[in-house]
Amino acid sequence: MAVTEKVAYLKGLADGMKLDADKDANKLLLAVIDTLDEMAELLDAVDSDLAEVEEQIDDVDADLADLEDYVYDDDCCCDDDCCCGEDLYEVTCPACGETITIDDGILDDGAITCPSCGKELEFDLELDDDEADE
Repeated sequence: MAVTEKVAYLKGLADGMKLDADKDANKLLLAVIDTLDEMAELLDAVDSDLAEVEEQIDDVDADLADLEDYVYDDDCCCDDDCCCGEDLYEVTCPACGETITIDDGILDDGAITCPSCGKELEFDLELDDDEADE
C-alpha cells in the first residue's frame, strides 16, 4: 500500500469517527493527519521526479557507452599494422612516467601537454649529423 493510500485510510478512519474538531486532542490528531497528507503528496512528487531523473541518467549512460565504443574501439579489423588510421606511438612522459599514445598529427605539431602532469613534451624529429650517419 502506498503512503498516500495509507494516509487516505487514516483520513477515512478520522472521518468515520466523527471527531469533534473543537476538542484539543482531536485538533492535534486532525492536524497530524493533514500534515501526513501533505507529506505523502510531496513524497509522490519526489518519487515522480526521481523516476524521471533515473530515466535521464539511463539515457546518458547509454550515450556514454556508445561514445566509449566509438573512442575506445578495440575491435579493429586489422592486426598491429593497422590500415584503418594513422600510426600510433607510445611516449613515456619523463616527468611523471605516464605512457601517452600519440599519432602522426601530434608528432607533426612537435609538442603535447601531458594529460597526467601538465608538462609540455616536445618532439624533435630532426636527426643530428651523428645520428644520420648511423
